[in-house]
Amino acid sequence: MNQILHKNTKISYFDSGKGNAIMLLHGFLENQTMWQDLIPELSKKYRVITIDLLGHGESECLGYVHSMEDNAEAVRAVLSKLRIRKAIFVGHSMGGYVALAFAELFPATVKGLVLQNSTSKADSDERKANRDRAIKAVKKESTTFVRLSITNLFSEENREKMTDQIEKVKLEALQTPLQGIVASLEGMKIRKDREPLLRSATFPILLILGKSDGVLNYEDNLKQIKNTNIKLITFLDGHMSHFENRAELKKVLLDFFKGI
Repeated sequence: MNQILHKNTKISYFDSGKGNAIMLLHGFLENQTMWQDLIPELSKKYRVITIDLLGHGESECLGYVHSMEDNAEAVRAVLSKLRIRKAIFVGHSMGGYVALAFAELFPATVKGLVLQNSTSKADSDERKANRDRAIKAVKKESTTFVRLSITNLFSEENREKMTDQIEKVKLEALQTPLQGIVASLEGMKIRKDREPLLRSATFPILLILGKSDGVLNYEDNLKQIKNTNIKLITFLDGHMSHFENRAELKKVLLDFFKGI
């Protein structure tokens, strides 16, 4: 792991391989280790950069709220340090929100974008209320909140099949500091709707959705790409395609990268 200092805040990242740059952005309660099974394969042909987003993994907290723009600027700082002018971005869930914020702020840096189990839409009023409830719950008892949150990311069928894997994910998630959890919930709650970016983008975009995703409603998220050139890949499982559909995801990503 490497670190830079961005706004007096330590940001942790990993850089592997050579070739066109791929930036992998993890989701809420995750860290860059979520990509460890993909990196060996991807780094055979590409330069792969992973990062711990603000308040996750080995990266420090920046403030009480970590907006998607705050995270995007941290990503930009890492790319600047590595002298990378253009990259393809893959964002899982919250990482997708960060990738969209990055694409809006620094469009010339983006060669392609993969939204994995993510959406361009802002939180609905109901979802914002759920974020507020989550903030109260995590402040009261963080361990229970984290454990339940991770379980719900997997499809019901996989909760029984993948108990060992789910437990590993929970243990990683439990390392996320309370401030990092709250700051991310606050940041996701206030994020902008970036659906217009899906229509105006000059770079290719791939949307990956899970049919049994308990976090993002499948049918609702199909609407955002109606009448666009965005490619859609649908898996039958839940919100965690990098675990639930590991082999298929690897192939899908390599095919997408090859076409850019």
